[in-house]
Amino acid sequence: MSIRLRLLLSYLLMLAVPLLLSGFALLIMLGSFAEHFGSVYRLDRYEGNPVQAILRQEGAVVSDIREHAETDPSRMLAPATQQELDDRLGQINMGLVVVRGGEPAFVSPSLEYEPEPARLPKLLEKLAADTVESRMLILDGWLLFDQITIPFADGREGSAFVVMDLYVFGDFLADFLGESVPWLFLAMLVIFVLTNGFLTYFVSRSIIRPLRELMRATKEMKEGNLAVSIDTSGRDEFGDLSRSFDDMRRRLKQSVDLQMQYENNRKELIANISHDLKTPISSIKGYVEGIFDGVADTPEKLDRYLRTIHTKTQQMDRLIDELFLFSKLDLNRLSFQFEPVEIAALLRECADAMAIDLEKRGIECRLAVPDELETLRVPADRSHLKRAVTNILENAAKYMDKNPGLIRIKVGDAGNWLVVQVEDNGRGIEPEALPHIFDRFYRADPARNSDQGGSGLGLAIVKQIIEGHGGRVEARSAPGQGTSIYFSLPKPGAGSANGTEGRMNDAAHSDH
Repeated sequence: MSIRLRLLLSYLLMLAVPLLLSGFALLIMLGSFAEHFGSVYRLDRYEGNPVQAILRQEGAVVSDIREHAETDPSRMLAPATQQELDDRLGQINMGLVVVRGGEPAFVSPSLEYEPEPARLPKLLEKLAADTVESRMLILDGWLLFDQITIPFADGREGSAFVVMDLYVFGDFLADFLGESVPWLFLAMLVIFVLTNGFLTYFVSRSIIRPLRELMRATKEMKEGNLAVSIDTSGRDEFGDLSRSFDDMRRRLKQSVDLQMQYENNRKELIANISHDLKTPISSIKGYVEGIFDGVADTPEKLDRYLRTIHTKTQQMDRLIDELFLFSKLDLNRLSFQFEPVEIAALLRECADAMAIDLEKRGIECRLAVPDELETLRVPADRSHLKRAVTNILENAAKYMDKNPGLIRIKVGDAGNWLVVQVEDNGRGIEPEALPHIFDRFYRADPARNSDQGGSGLGLAIVKQIIEGHGGRVEARSAPGQGTSIYFSLPKPGAGSANGTEGRMNDAAHSDH
Protein backbone atom coordinates (compact mmCIF):
# COMPACT_ATOMS: atom_id res chain seq x y z
CA MET A 1 0.00 0.00 0.00
CA SER A 2 1.40 3.38 -1.00
CA ILE A 3 2.09 6.04 1.61
CA ARG A 4 -0.35 8.40 -0.07
CA LEU A 5 -3.18 5.88 0.15
CA ARG A 6 -2.15 4.95 3.68
CA LEU A 7 -2.30 8.58 4.80
CA LEU A 8 -5.66 9.08 3.08
CA LEU A 9 -7.11 6.01 4.79
CA SER A 10 -5.72 7.11 8.14
CA TYR A 11 -7.36 10.52 7.78
CA LEU A 12 -10.67 8.92 6.88
CA LEU A 13 -10.39 6.50 9.80
CA MET A 14 -9.55 9.37 12.13
CA LEU A 15 -12.94 10.81 11.22
CA ALA A 16 -14.98 7.64 10.83
CA VAL A 17 -13.78 5.61 13.83
CA PRO A 18 -14.39 8.33 16.46
CA LEU A 19 -17.82 8.99 14.95
CA LEU A 20 -18.73 5.31 15.02
CA LEU A 21 -17.44 4.77 18.53
CA SER A 22 -19.07 8.00 19.71
CA GLY A 23 -22.33 6.81 18.19
CA PHE A 24 -21.92 3.53 20.02
CA ALA A 25 -21.30 5.43 23.27
CA LEU A 26 -24.38 7.56 22.57
CA LEU A 27 -26.46 4.41 22.08
CA ILE A 28 -25.22 3.14 25.44
CA MET A 29 -26.21 6.46 27.01
CA LEU A 30 -29.64 6.26 25.39
CA GLY A 31 -30.04 2.76 26.77
CA SER A 32 -29.14 4.04 30.19
CA PHE A 33 -31.58 6.91 29.67
CA ALA A 34 -34.35 4.48 28.80
CA GLU A 35 -33.58 2.38 31.88
CA HIS A 36 -33.60 5.39 34.20
CA PHE A 37 -36.64 6.82 32.43
CA GLY A 38 -38.56 3.63 32.98
CA SER A 39 -37.56 3.48 36.62
CA VAL A 40 -38.56 7.11 37.26
CA TYR A 41 -41.94 6.67 35.63
CA ARG A 42 -42.51 3.33 37.41
CA LEU A 43 -43.56 1.41 34.35
CA ASP A 44 -44.83 -2.04 35.14
CA ARG A 45 -43.53 -3.80 32.04
CA TYR A 46 -42.20 -2.40 28.84
CA GLU A 47 -40.06 -3.47 25.96
CA GLY A 48 -38.18 -1.16 23.68
CA ASN A 49 -38.96 2.55 23.86
CA PRO A 50 -40.17 3.63 27.36
CA VAL A 51 -41.87 6.71 25.90
CA GLN A 52 -44.07 4.46 23.83
CA ALA A 53 -44.80 2.44 26.98
CA ILE A 54 -45.84 5.65 28.78
CA LEU A 55 -48.10 6.64 25.92
CA ARG A 56 -49.61 3.18 25.81
CA GLN A 57 -50.24 3.24 29.56
CA GLU A 58 -51.72 6.77 29.33
CA GLY A 59 -53.78 5.69 26.34
CA ALA A 60 -55.21 2.78 28.30
CA VAL A 61 -56.35 5.18 31.06
CA VAL A 62 -57.90 7.55 28.51
CA SER A 63 -59.69 4.61 26.88
CA ASP A 64 -61.22 3.62 30.23
CA ILE A 65 -62.31 7.24 30.85
CA ARG A 66 -63.98 7.35 27.43
CA GLU A 67 -65.73 4.08 28.15
CA HIS A 68 -67.05 5.45 31.47
CA ALA A 69 -68.17 8.67 29.74
CA GLU A 70 -70.12 6.74 27.15
CA THR A 71 -71.62 4.00 29.35
CA ASP A 72 -71.94 5.48 32.85
CA PRO A 73 -70.69 9.08 33.28
CA SER A 74 -71.59 9.04 36.98
CA ARG A 75 -68.73 6.60 37.62
CA MET A 76 -66.33 9.49 36.97
CA LEU A 77 -67.67 11.08 40.15
CA ALA A 78 -67.20 7.93 42.21
CA PRO A 79 -64.16 8.24 44.56
CA ALA A 80 -63.13 4.62 43.92
CA THR A 81 -63.02 5.16 40.14
CA GLN A 82 -61.20 8.48 40.53
CA GLN A 83 -58.64 6.92 42.92
CA GLU A 84 -58.05 3.92 40.63
CA LEU A 85 -57.50 6.16 37.58
CA ASP A 86 -55.31 8.53 39.58
CA ASP A 87 -53.11 5.67 40.80
CA ARG A 88 -52.61 4.40 37.29
CA LEU A 89 -51.70 7.86 36.03
CA GLY A 90 -49.48 8.48 39.03
CA GLN A 91 -47.21 5.61 37.96
CA ILE A 92 -46.29 7.65 34.91
CA ASN A 93 -46.13 10.99 36.77
CA MET A 94 -49.44 12.22 35.43
CA GLY A 95 -52.55 13.49 37.14
CA LEU A 96 -56.32 13.58 36.60
CA VAL A 97 -58.61 16.60 36.68
CA VAL A 98 -62.40 16.10 36.48
CA VAL A 99 -64.52 19.23 35.92
CA ARG A 100 -68.37 19.39 36.11
CA GLY A 101 -70.20 22.57 35.25
CA GLY A 102 -67.00 24.60 35.31
CA GLU A 103 -66.13 23.49 38.83
CA PRO A 104 -63.43 20.94 39.74
CA ALA A 105 -64.99 17.66 40.80
CA PHE A 106 -61.64 15.88 41.28
CA VAL A 107 -58.01 16.99 41.20
CA SER A 108 -55.13 14.57 41.71
CA PRO A 109 -53.33 15.26 44.97
CA SER A 110 -50.04 15.39 43.11
CA LEU A 111 -51.33 18.36 41.16
CA GLU A 112 -52.55 20.20 44.26
CA TYR A 113 -49.28 19.91 46.17
CA GLU A 114 -47.06 22.19 44.21
CA PRO A 115 -44.49 24.85 45.08
CA GLU A 116 -46.68 27.25 43.11
CA PRO A 117 -50.29 26.59 44.16
CA ALA A 118 -51.49 29.34 41.80
CA ARG A 119 -50.95 27.03 38.86
CA LEU A 120 -54.01 24.92 39.60
CA PRO A 121 -56.50 27.84 39.57
CA LYS A 122 -55.00 29.05 36.33
CA LEU A 123 -55.37 25.58 34.83
CA LEU A 124 -58.95 25.29 36.02
CA GLU A 125 -59.69 28.76 34.71
CA LYS A 126 -58.24 27.80 31.39
CA LEU A 127 -60.17 24.59 31.27
CA ALA A 128 -63.40 26.22 32.44
CA ALA A 129 -63.09 28.86 29.76
CA ASP A 130 -63.17 26.00 27.25
CA THR A 131 -60.40 27.57 25.19
CA VAL A 132 -58.43 24.38 24.61
CA GLU A 133 -57.78 24.33 20.90
CA SER A 134 -55.34 21.40 20.72
CA ARG A 135 -54.72 18.15 22.40
CA MET A 136 -51.34 19.26 23.72
CA LEU A 137 -51.36 22.33 25.93
CA ILE A 138 -48.47 23.59 28.02
CA LEU A 139 -49.43 25.85 30.88
CA ASP A 140 -47.11 26.92 33.69
CA GLY A 141 -45.07 23.72 33.55
CA TRP A 142 -48.04 21.42 33.01
CA LEU A 143 -48.61 19.44 29.85
CA LEU A 144 -52.19 18.65 28.90
CA PHE A 145 -52.26 15.27 27.23
CA ASP A 146 -55.94 14.55 26.69
CA GLN A 147 -59.38 16.10 27.21
CA ILE A 148 -62.43 13.81 27.36
CA THR A 149 -65.93 15.28 27.33
CA ILE A 150 -68.27 13.73 29.92
CA PRO A 151 -72.07 14.25 29.56
CA PHE A 152 -73.34 14.01 33.15
CA ALA A 153 -76.94 12.91 33.83
CA ASP A 154 -78.00 16.24 35.43
CA GLY A 155 -77.37 18.00 32.14
CA ARG A 156 -74.19 19.72 33.15
CA GLU A 157 -71.24 19.44 30.82
CA GLY A 158 -68.12 17.92 32.20
CA SER A 159 -64.60 17.07 31.15
CA ALA A 160 -61.75 14.88 32.26
CA PHE A 161 -58.18 16.08 31.70
CA VAL A 162 -54.97 14.03 31.81
CA VAL A 163 -52.10 16.32 32.83
CA MET A 164 -48.33 15.76 33.17
CA ASP A 165 -46.12 17.85 35.41
CA LEU A 166 -43.13 18.84 33.23
CA TYR A 167 -41.09 19.85 36.28
CA VAL A 168 -40.75 16.19 37.24
CA PHE A 169 -39.48 15.31 33.76
CA GLY A 170 -37.23 18.37 33.74
CA ASP A 171 -35.68 17.43 37.08
CA PHE A 172 -35.11 13.88 35.85
CA LEU A 173 -33.57 15.08 32.57
CA ALA A 174 -31.34 17.58 34.35
CA ASP A 175 -30.12 14.92 36.79
CA PHE A 176 -29.52 12.40 34.01
CA LEU A 177 -27.68 14.82 31.76
CA GLY A 178 -25.68 16.10 34.70
CA GLU A 179 -24.45 12.58 35.34
CA SER A 180 -24.17 11.29 31.75
CA VAL A 181 -22.86 14.20 29.69
CA PRO A 182 -19.46 14.40 31.46
CA TRP A 183 -18.99 10.66 30.99
CA LEU A 184 -20.07 10.92 27.35
CA PHE A 185 -17.66 13.79 26.78
CA LEU A 186 -14.87 11.87 28.52
CA ALA A 187 -15.63 8.76 26.46
CA MET A 188 -15.57 10.74 23.20
CA LEU A 189 -12.31 12.40 24.24
CA VAL A 190 -10.73 9.02 25.08
CA ILE A 191 -12.01 7.55 21.80
CA PHE A 192 -10.62 10.48 19.84
CA VAL A 193 -7.24 10.38 21.57
CA LEU A 194 -6.86 6.59 21.32
CA THR A 195 -8.00 6.44 17.70
CA ASN A 196 -5.77 9.26 16.56
CA GLY A 197 -2.90 7.99 18.70
CA PHE A 198 -3.15 4.47 17.32
CA LEU A 199 -3.49 5.56 13.69
CA THR A 200 -0.70 8.11 14.08
CA TYR A 201 1.55 5.47 15.61
CA PHE A 202 0.71 2.96 12.90
CA VAL A 203 1.28 5.38 10.03
CA SER A 204 4.38 6.98 11.55
CA ARG A 205 5.80 3.54 12.37
CA SER A 206 5.44 2.48 8.74
CA ILE A 207 7.38 5.62 7.77
CA ILE A 208 9.90 5.92 10.59
CA ARG A 209 11.00 2.25 10.56
CA PRO A 210 12.25 2.24 6.95
CA LEU A 211 13.82 5.66 7.51
CA ARG A 212 15.73 4.34 10.52
CA GLU A 213 16.69 1.29 8.47
CA LEU A 214 18.05 3.54 5.74
CA MET A 215 19.86 5.70 8.30
CA ARG A 216 21.44 2.60 9.84
CA ALA A 217 22.51 1.30 6.43
CA THR A 218 23.86 4.73 5.48
CA LYS A 219 25.90 4.90 8.68
CA GLU A 220 27.27 1.39 8.08
CA MET A 221 28.22 2.31 4.52
CA LYS A 222 29.82 5.52 5.76
CA GLU A 223 32.01 3.42 8.05
CA GLY A 224 33.01 1.23 5.11
CA ASN A 225 30.66 -1.72 5.55
CA LEU A 226 29.19 -2.20 2.08
CA ALA A 227 27.87 -5.67 2.92
CA VAL A 228 25.18 -4.29 5.23
CA SER A 229 21.75 -5.86 4.71
CA ILE A 230 18.55 -3.84 4.35
CA ASP A 231 14.91 -4.89 4.29
CA THR A 232 13.52 -4.49 0.76
CA SER A 233 10.20 -6.27 1.24
CA GLY A 234 8.11 -3.07 1.49
CA ARG A 235 5.43 -2.45 -1.12
CA ASP A 236 5.25 1.33 -0.81
CA GLU A 237 7.43 4.26 -1.79
CA PHE A 238 9.89 3.46 0.98
CA GLY A 239 10.10 -0.10 -0.32
CA ASP A 240 11.01 1.26 -3.76
CA LEU A 241 13.51 3.60 -2.12
CA SER A 242 15.00 0.72 -0.10
CA ARG A 243 15.33 -1.44 -3.20
CA SER A 244 16.97 1.41 -5.10
CA PHE A 245 19.26 2.09 -2.14
CA ASP A 246 20.17 -1.60 -1.87
CA ASP A 247 20.80 -1.77 -5.61
CA MET A 248 23.06 1.29 -5.29
CA ARG A 249 24.84 -0.39 -2.35
CA ARG A 250 25.39 -3.58 -4.32
CA ARG A 251 26.65 -1.67 -7.33
CA LEU A 252 28.93 0.39 -5.14
CA LYS A 253 30.21 -2.78 -3.47
CA GLN A 254 30.81 -4.35 -6.86
CA SER A 255 32.63 -1.21 -7.96
CA VAL A 256 34.78 -1.18 -4.83
CA ASP A 257 35.46 -4.90 -5.11
CA LEU A 258 36.32 -4.46 -8.78
CA GLN A 259 38.59 -1.55 -7.94
CA MET A 260 40.34 -3.66 -5.30
CA GLN A 261 40.62 -6.47 -7.78
CA TYR A 262 42.08 -4.08 -10.33
CA GLU A 263 44.54 -2.88 -7.71
CA ASN A 264 45.53 -6.43 -6.84
CA ASN A 265 45.79 -7.27 -10.54
CA ARG A 266 47.95 -4.19 -11.07
CA LYS A 267 50.29 -5.26 -8.29
CA GLU A 268 50.31 -8.81 -9.60
CA LEU A 269 50.87 -7.54 -13.13
CA ILE A 270 53.88 -5.50 -12.07
CA ALA A 271 55.28 -8.45 -10.13
CA ASN A 272 54.73 -10.84 -13.06
CA ILE A 273 56.23 -8.47 -15.60
CA SER A 274 59.21 -7.88 -13.32
CA HIS A 275 59.68 -11.62 -12.90
CA ASP A 276 59.21 -12.50 -16.57
CA LEU A 277 61.58 -9.77 -17.69
CA LYS A 278 64.18 -10.23 -14.99
CA THR A 279 64.59 -13.97 -15.66
CA PRO A 280 65.77 -13.70 -19.30
CA ILE A 281 67.71 -10.51 -18.55
CA SER A 282 69.57 -12.28 -15.75
CA SER A 283 70.26 -15.18 -18.09
CA ILE A 284 71.50 -12.86 -20.85
CA LYS A 285 73.64 -10.98 -18.35
CA GLY A 286 75.18 -14.23 -17.13
CA TYR A 287 76.02 -15.45 -20.61
CA VAL A 288 77.45 -12.05 -21.65
CA GLU A 289 79.63 -11.96 -18.53
CA GLY A 290 80.74 -15.48 -19.34
CA ILE A 291 81.81 -14.32 -22.78
CA PHE A 292 83.65 -11.31 -21.28
CA ASP A 293 85.36 -13.52 -18.72
CA GLY A 294 86.53 -15.92 -21.40
CA VAL A 295 84.42 -18.83 -20.27
CA ALA A 296 83.31 -19.37 -23.88
CA ASP A 297 86.86 -20.26 -24.91
CA THR A 298 85.88 -22.40 -27.86
CA PRO A 299 83.89 -21.56 -30.96
CA GLU A 300 81.28 -24.17 -29.99
CA LYS A 301 80.73 -22.63 -26.54
CA LEU A 302 80.61 -19.14 -27.96
CA ASP A 303 78.05 -20.21 -30.56
CA ARG A 304 75.94 -21.91 -27.84
CA TYR A 305 76.15 -18.81 -25.62
CA LEU A 306 75.12 -16.52 -28.46
CA ARG A 307 72.23 -18.77 -29.46
CA THR A 308 71.01 -18.80 -25.85
CA ILE A 309 71.26 -15.03 -25.68
CA HIS A 310 69.30 -14.82 -28.95
CA THR A 311 66.61 -17.15 -27.63
CA LYS A 312 66.23 -15.14 -24.44
CA THR A 313 65.99 -11.88 -26.37
CA GLN A 314 63.32 -13.46 -28.56
CA GLN A 315 61.39 -14.44 -25.42
CA MET A 316 61.64 -10.88 -24.12
CA ASP A 317 60.62 -9.46 -27.47
CA ARG A 318 57.64 -11.82 -27.68
CA LEU A 319 56.65 -10.98 -24.10
CA ILE A 320 56.82 -7.26 -24.78
CA ASP A 321 54.83 -7.67 -28.01
CA GLU A 322 52.15 -9.70 -26.26
CA LEU A 323 52.05 -7.26 -23.36
CA PHE A 324 51.70 -4.34 -25.76
CA LEU A 325 48.98 -6.15 -27.75
CA PHE A 326 47.08 -7.12 -24.62
CA SER A 327 47.28 -3.57 -23.27
CA LYS A 328 45.81 -2.18 -26.49
CA LEU A 329 43.07 -4.82 -26.45
CA ASP A 330 42.33 -4.22 -22.80
CA LEU A 331 42.05 -0.47 -23.36
CA ASN A 332 39.97 -0.94 -26.53
CA ARG A 333 42.60 0.94 -28.51
CA LEU A 334 43.21 -1.82 -31.03
CA SER A 335 40.98 -1.44 -34.08
CA PHE A 336 39.41 -4.42 -35.81
CA GLN A 337 39.24 -4.47 -39.61
CA PHE A 338 36.33 -6.78 -40.27
CA GLU A 339 35.95 -8.52 -43.60
CA PRO A 340 34.34 -11.76 -44.83
CA VAL A 341 36.78 -14.53 -43.92
CA GLU A 342 36.56 -18.21 -44.86
CA ILE A 343 37.06 -19.80 -41.47
CA ALA A 344 38.13 -23.16 -42.90
CA ALA A 345 40.89 -21.58 -45.00
CA LEU A 346 42.08 -19.49 -42.04
CA LEU A 347 42.29 -22.53 -39.78
CA ARG A 348 44.31 -24.40 -42.42
CA GLU A 349 46.75 -21.48 -42.68
CA CYS A 350 47.28 -21.55 -38.93
CA ALA A 351 47.76 -25.33 -38.88
CA ASP A 352 50.17 -25.24 -41.83
CA ALA A 353 52.19 -22.42 -40.24
CA MET A 354 52.78 -24.53 -37.13
CA ALA A 355 53.08 -27.87 -38.88
CA ILE A 356 56.89 -28.02 -38.80
CA ASP A 357 57.13 -27.00 -35.14
CA LEU A 358 54.41 -29.47 -34.17
CA GLU A 359 56.07 -32.23 -36.15
CA LYS A 360 59.36 -31.65 -34.32
CA ARG A 361 57.48 -32.13 -31.02
CA GLY A 362 55.83 -35.31 -32.24
CA ILE A 363 52.35 -33.74 -32.40
CA GLU A 364 49.82 -34.37 -35.17
CA CYS A 365 47.28 -31.67 -36.04
CA ARG A 366 44.00 -32.67 -37.69
CA LEU A 367 41.35 -30.34 -39.11
CA ALA A 368 37.71 -31.44 -39.50
CA VAL A 369 35.35 -29.10 -41.33
CA PRO A 370 31.87 -30.20 -42.52
CA ASP A 371 31.30 -29.79 -46.25
CA GLU A 372 28.48 -27.28 -45.75
CA LEU A 373 30.84 -25.05 -43.69
CA GLU A 374 33.84 -25.36 -46.00
CA THR A 375 33.20 -22.08 -47.79
CA LEU A 376 31.33 -20.29 -45.02
CA ARG A 377 32.49 -16.72 -44.51
CA VAL A 378 32.17 -14.91 -41.19
CA PRO A 379 32.89 -11.22 -40.45
CA ALA A 380 36.32 -11.18 -38.77
CA ASP A 381 39.68 -9.44 -38.57
CA ARG A 382 41.92 -11.93 -40.34
CA SER A 383 45.22 -11.09 -38.61
CA HIS A 384 43.78 -10.88 -35.08
CA LEU A 385 41.76 -14.08 -35.51
CA LYS A 386 44.86 -15.90 -36.79
CA ARG A 387 46.72 -14.64 -33.71
CA ALA A 388 43.98 -16.08 -31.46
CA VAL A 389 43.99 -19.50 -33.19
CA THR A 390 47.81 -19.61 -33.17
CA ASN A 391 47.88 -18.84 -29.43
CA ILE A 392 45.44 -21.68 -28.75
CA LEU A 393 47.55 -24.12 -30.81
CA GLU A 394 50.76 -22.99 -29.12
CA ASN A 395 49.17 -23.40 -25.71
CA ALA A 396 48.07 -26.95 -26.60
CA ALA A 397 51.60 -27.79 -27.84
CA LYS A 398 53.32 -26.41 -24.71
CA TYR A 399 51.33 -28.62 -22.36
CA MET A 400 51.47 -31.77 -24.49
CA ASP A 401 52.90 -34.72 -22.55
CA LYS A 402 51.83 -37.58 -24.86
CA ASN A 403 53.88 -39.18 -27.60
CA PRO A 404 52.47 -39.10 -30.14
CA GLY A 405 50.44 -36.00 -29.34
CA LEU A 406 47.23 -35.08 -31.13
CA ILE A 407 45.49 -31.74 -31.70
CA ARG A 408 42.12 -31.76 -33.42
CA ILE A 409 40.48 -28.64 -34.83
CA LYS A 410 36.74 -28.97 -35.39
CA VAL A 411 34.18 -26.60 -36.84
CA GLY A 412 30.51 -26.86 -35.87
CA ASP A 413 27.27 -25.08 -36.66
CA ALA A 414 25.14 -23.66 -33.79
CA GLY A 415 22.37 -21.77 -35.55
CA ASN A 416 23.49 -18.18 -35.99
CA TRP A 417 26.88 -19.05 -34.56
CA LEU A 418 29.94 -20.84 -35.80
CA VAL A 419 31.78 -22.85 -33.13
CA VAL A 420 35.50 -23.67 -33.44
CA GLN A 421 36.92 -26.26 -31.09
CA VAL A 422 40.62 -27.02 -30.49
CA GLU A 423 41.03 -30.29 -28.62
CA ASP A 424 44.25 -31.96 -27.46
CA ASN A 425 45.18 -35.11 -25.60
CA GLY A 426 47.73 -33.40 -23.35
CA ARG A 427 48.07 -33.45 -19.60
CA GLY A 428 44.93 -31.38 -19.01
CA ILE A 429 44.26 -28.68 -16.46
CA GLU A 430 43.36 -29.08 -12.80
CA PRO A 431 39.75 -28.10 -11.94
CA GLU A 432 40.85 -25.32 -9.58
CA ALA A 433 43.01 -23.75 -12.30
CA LEU A 434 40.52 -24.08 -15.19
CA PRO A 435 38.41 -20.95 -14.40
CA HIS A 436 41.57 -18.76 -14.45
CA ILE A 437 43.33 -19.83 -17.65
CA PHE A 438 41.97 -16.80 -19.54
CA ASP A 439 43.22 -14.38 -16.87
CA ARG A 440 46.25 -12.32 -17.76
CA PHE A 441 49.62 -13.60 -16.54
CA TYR A 442 47.97 -16.70 -15.07
CA ARG A 443 49.96 -19.93 -15.21
CA ALA A 444 49.01 -23.23 -13.72
CA ASP A 445 52.72 -23.72 -13.02
CA PRO A 446 53.46 -21.82 -9.77
CA ALA A 447 57.15 -21.75 -10.66
CA ARG A 448 56.33 -19.64 -13.76
CA ASN A 449 58.67 -21.58 -16.02
CA SER A 450 58.73 -19.40 -19.13
CA ASP A 451 60.41 -22.14 -21.16
CA GLN A 452 57.21 -24.16 -20.96
CA GLY A 453 54.50 -21.91 -19.61
CA GLY A 454 55.06 -18.90 -21.86
CA SER A 455 54.18 -15.36 -20.86
CA GLY A 456 50.77 -16.08 -19.37
CA LEU A 457 49.13 -13.68 -21.83
CA GLY A 458 48.37 -16.05 -24.71
CA LEU A 459 44.88 -17.16 -23.69
CA ALA A 460 44.07 -13.75 -22.22
CA ILE A 461 44.75 -12.29 -25.69
CA VAL A 462 42.56 -15.00 -27.21
CA LYS A 463 39.66 -13.99 -24.96
CA GLN A 464 40.06 -10.30 -25.81
CA ILE A 465 40.17 -10.98 -29.57
CA ILE A 466 37.17 -13.35 -29.60
CA GLU A 467 35.08 -11.01 -27.46
CA GLY A 468 36.13 -8.18 -29.80
CA HIS A 469 34.49 -10.22 -32.57
CA GLY A 470 31.27 -10.47 -30.53
CA GLY A 471 31.87 -14.10 -29.58
CA ARG A 472 32.62 -16.17 -26.51
CA VAL A 473 35.49 -18.45 -25.55
CA GLU A 474 35.44 -21.21 -22.96
CA ALA A 475 37.40 -24.30 -21.99
CA ARG A 476 36.87 -27.81 -20.69
CA SER A 477 39.56 -30.08 -19.39
CA ALA A 478 40.12 -33.36 -17.57
CA PRO A 479 43.52 -33.96 -15.91
CA GLY A 480 45.47 -36.61 -17.80
CA GLN A 481 43.00 -36.66 -20.73
CA GLY A 482 43.41 -33.32 -22.44
CA THR A 483 41.91 -29.89 -22.87
CA SER A 484 39.26 -28.52 -25.23
CA ILE A 485 39.09 -24.79 -25.96
CA TYR A 486 36.21 -23.63 -28.12
CA PHE A 487 34.99 -20.27 -29.24
CA SER A 488 31.96 -18.95 -31.11
CA LEU A 489 31.80 -16.42 -33.93
CA PRO A 490 28.59 -14.79 -35.17
CA LYS A 491 27.54 -15.57 -38.71
CA PRO A 492 26.65 -12.69 -41.02
CA GLY A 493 23.52 -10.93 -39.71
CA ALA A 494 23.72 -12.50 -36.22
CA GLY A 495 23.73 -10.44 -33.01
CA SER A 496 26.10 -10.57 -30.07
CA ALA A 497 27.10 -13.74 -28.28
CA ASN A 498 24.71 -13.21 -25.38
CA GLY A 499 22.52 -16.23 -24.94
CA THR A 500 24.73 -18.57 -27.06
CA GLU A 501 26.42 -20.32 -24.15
CA GLY A 502 23.93 -23.19 -24.23
CA ARG A 503 24.43 -23.72 -27.98
CA MET A 504 28.22 -23.66 -27.58
CA ASN A 505 27.94 -26.28 -24.86
CA ASP A 506 25.68 -28.44 -27.02
CA ALA A 507 28.11 -28.17 -29.92
CA ALA A 508 31.05 -29.07 -27.65
CA HIS A 509 29.21 -32.08 -26.22
CA SER A 510 28.20 -33.30 -29.66
CA ASP A 511 31.84 -33.08 -30.81
CA HIS A 512 32.95 -35.13 -27.85
